[in-house]
Amino acid sequence: YFQFKTHTTAIMKHMAVYLMLVLGGNPTPSAADVKTALAAAGIESDDERLNALVAELEGKDIDELLTAGEGMLAKFGGGGGGGGGDGGDAGTEEVVEEEKAEEEEMDLSGGMDMFGGEGGDGDY
Repeated sequence: YFQFKTHTTAIMKHMAVYLMLVLGGNPTPSAADVKTALAAAGIESDDERLNALVAELEGKDIDELLTAGEGMLAKFGGGGGGGGGDGGDAGTEEVVEEEKAEEEEMDLSGGMDMFGGEGGDGDY
């Protein structure tokens, strides 16, 4: 498991930096470009995996690869639908009314000092 996780993490870091370099205007980043960018972030690269990634992407259009990958991901579905709704705005009205009631109950016009005491004649 650990070896798989390390392998996958290294590939993802290399791929992420490769894509950032493409977005930054370098349409075909080299292994040296990716390694330099990783080093600037304090990340050590795996030369063997990096060279394999760059060789695999060489001569390919990254936009076409991403589009093809998106189509593959669509086959997996979207997973769960998330939590259920609250049935509209019914719950919102109650909260608003409750807040208004609390605001009406608070009377700050009397001489309150900053510590909540009555009169405001405190030392502060």
